[in-house]
Amino acid sequence: MMSIFNHVVLGTNDLGKARLFYDGALGALGPKRLGDLASASLWGADSPELMVTKPLDGNAATVSNGATLAFRAPSRASVREFHRQALALGGTCEGPPGPRAVAPNAFAAYVRDPDGNKLAAYCFASE
Repeated sequence: MMSIFNHVVLGTNDLGKARLFYDGALGALGPKRLGDLASASLWGADSPELMVTKPLDGNAATVSNGATLAFRAPSRASVREFHRQALALGGTCEGPPGPRAVAPNAFAAYVRDPDGNKLAAYCFASE
C-alpha cells in the first residue's frame, strides 16, 4: 500500500535529546536515522520519512493539541519495545501497549516524546 505522505516534520527544542529518543523508539520498529543536518535529523526505512528539527523561524517548538503521529509496527512485540524504549529515553506514557477498539486486531501504545509530541505505534497483525 502506498503512503499518502512524503514525510512528516516534528519540532524539537533539544536536537541531541531528540536524536537519542528517536534512535531508540523508532529503532524498535525498524526505521533508522538516515542523516543529520545542523538543525535536523532524518529517519526512515530507505528514504527520509520523518524529520525532527529545530524550528526554522527560531521560535520554540510547540506541540499540537489533538495531533498524534502513529508509526506502523511489524509486530506486537515491537509495539511493546517502542513503548519501553520511549519511556527509557525520556518519553512519557499516554497509553500502555494493548488492544485498541479502532479496528480488529489493533494493538498499540502511546507516548509523548521529550518535547511533548504525541506518538503511537500500531500493529494490526493477529497475535
